[in-house]
Amino acid sequence: MAARSVGKPVAHDSAHLHVSGTAAYTDDLPEPRDLLHLAVGMSPVAHAVLRGVDVEPVLAAPGVVAVCTAADIPGENNYGSIVRDDPVFADGLLQYVGQPVFAVAATSANAARKAARRASYDYEEREAILDPLTAVAKGSFVLPSETLLRGDPDAALEAAPNRLQRRVLVGGQDQFYLEGHIAMALPQEDGGLLVYSSTQHPDEVQRMIAHATNRDAKDIVVICRRMGGAFGGKESQAALIALIAALAVDKTGRPCKLRLDRDDDMIMTGKRHDFVIDYDVGFDASGRILGIDFEFAARCGMSADLSGPVNDRAMFHCDNAYFLEHVRIVSHRCKTNTVSNTAFRGFGGPQGMFAIEYVIDDIARQLGMDPLEVRQRNFYGKDERNTTHYQQVIEDNILEELFERLLRSSDYRARRSAIREFNAGSTLLRRGIAITPVKFGISFTSTLLNQAGALVHVYRDGSVQLNHGGTEMGQGLYVKVAQVVADELGISIDRVRTTAADTSKVPNASATAASSGSDMNGKAAQKAAAKIRKRLTAFAAKQYGISEAEVDFRGDKVYVAERIMDFEDFVQAAWAARIALSATGYYRTPKINYDRATFSGRPFYYYAYGAAVTEVVVDTLTGEHRILRVDILHDCGDSLNPAIDLGQVEGGYVQGAGWLTTEELWWNDRGELGTHAPSTYKIPICSDLAPDFRVELLSNAANREKTIYRSKAVGEPPLMLALSAFHAIRDAVAGDDTHAPDLEAPATPENILRALRGAGSE
Repeated sequence: MAARSVGKPVAHDSAHLHVSGTAAYTDDLPEPRDLLHLAVGMSPVAHAVLRGVDVEPVLAAPGVVAVCTAADIPGENNYGSIVRDDPVFADGLLQYVGQPVFAVAATSANAARKAARRASYDYEEREAILDPLTAVAKGSFVLPSETLLRGDPDAALEAAPNRLQRRVLVGGQDQFYLEGHIAMALPQEDGGLLVYSSTQHPDEVQRMIAHATNRDAKDIVVICRRMGGAFGGKESQAALIALIAALAVDKTGRPCKLRLDRDDDMIMTGKRHDFVIDYDVGFDASGRILGIDFEFAARCGMSADLSGPVNDRAMFHCDNAYFLEHVRIVSHRCKTNTVSNTAFRGFGGPQGMFAIEYVIDDIARQLGMDPLEVRQRNFYGKDERNTTHYQQVIEDNILEELFERLLRSSDYRARRSAIREFNAGSTLLRRGIAITPVKFGISFTSTLLNQAGALVHVYRDGSVQLNHGGTEMGQGLYVKVAQVVADELGISIDRVRTTAADTSKVPNASATAASSGSDMNGKAAQKAAAKIRKRLTAFAAKQYGISEAEVDFRGDKVYVAERIMDFEDFVQAAWAARIALSATGYYRTPKINYDRATFSGRPFYYYAYGAAVTEVVVDTLTGEHRILRVDILHDCGDSLNPAIDLGQVEGGYVQGAGWLTTEELWWNDRGELGTHAPSTYKIPICSDLAPDFRVELLSNAANREKTIYRSKAVGEPPLMLALSAFHAIRDAVAGDDTHAPDLEAPATPENILRALRGAGSE
């Protein structure tokens, strides 16, 4: 008898393939005999008028078949997903170091890469804007600045008995996916095109290729079975890689593959936006915020890409868990001569939450209080103080209960007292501890993206094939949706096979992003499976002269009154009776009503909550730190798959800790990225994990909204749990409750030493 799948720790559907090295990624697919390999010729300067490029030496290089430039694009030289300001190949203007100028097609990847370096560029260099503050000063923006206002912050600030101002910087982050950007395009008969792409958004890849090559969408099929990580980096910019491959197909008439190596990938593709954050906050003697003024300046790069919604989301999430009655948020979307920054796990939310958590920590230190008390003092309420600054009423607030439970299980208060005693007697090593909450809104803020489709086939042997618009990037989406379908049909999950995301099977799909993959695709797949089950139920009732209420599907059996039939035998009988065994499902997220013009309404279907306690030790001589212990309690609603969700929480925290502690992006004064390889860009490794790492999913916490089996999203929210790591380091640098170190993120050893010197420590 097959047990219920949903809610069980079912193994990732590709786990056995991952660990055995047999999982097929785009680069592992069989290559046609006449395949050409591509490399990109990139801009050597940050900002210049491009007069011309001499590609004759490129064409003369061994193995080279063709060179593609902007002149070879029959349609639109653009892949901008929202604002049409992102050229495939530079045409007349160079806007960042690494910008694609041409592509070379050769008989091997090495030949293509060597040849690309032979080009010479004729250009007139211009002044480059390389940082957000310079961009603000010069009025250089990819999009107009936006302001979100609630109440009267000026009056509240003026009347407040206590007031603080600060400027703080939070750095960007490279997605550093295991599998880099890659696409392979194959010509099909009658002008058709088949594209294998490592992408979170096959529909967008399809549309952008159509725009650039003057094809209809019907003539292009985009397929993605799995990605070796993405984290937002393959949401919009995967289209560029696939576009170049498609254009090379049209130029050569042969299959073409573009696979970026790590250096080129990091130089050429976008990252998490770094922010300059200015704040002015007024508060009372208890630490309650009375008024606050935020000004954000985000490095967007040379084009808009997804910077509009990313920065909108930073504005939404700069409350985190706290009620802000009088608030102004000014958001500058800065145009710089650097790579266009893009989506990254959290999509602006982490930067907004970083800002308010810094404010809370500063208030506490100004008052000589435990930041815990200030956090609790400012929490959203349940029946009052429960409306966000964008006018959404919070209906599912579980902050206090979750927080108190973690305080008890982590023994936070006793440990904090012990740490204060330790620091009083230690000069070289200092310990720190912090607890931070997470409240994260779930849904695409663009209402139109909150929709999904699915396709389910039941075969005569009782096996099931599932396809939906979501993409698998290691997060376990496929197994979760398969669990839903298995339970809807009453069969074991090993009967269900999920096939690759395919634009010819499920069209017009939204990106797998915004933590909405399971919510939307799970519901769509459930609806498709339910249609088939309903048909089968009606058939059984008619065939055996019983009511539909007497038909049940469970344990790979079909119960028809007193009869018990094997699922496959019943399906065979239904097929013989000409019952349709295939169905589509469609879902759109309810209750969303957001007006971007006024920054008001309900952009989020619900909120996911969590909290983390992190304890660290800092070496005051070297600035190095170690995370000693982590305690996490996270809200996944009624988890679809606790094993998958635990992995997401653990991974999210570690990735967030990397962003805030070790992962530093550095550009020189020519706009050249210096940290573009594992040797210079430091992601967390196994030895960076806390030796005591405790993660628990909140129990008995069903989503109050009608999500799939009352579960909650878990992709993005856990990343922000790592804010506790940053503030634990800040706590260690301070050494007590009164100092407020000027610590920037990431808290690298260099930044920690600067903060220590600023606090008077050597």
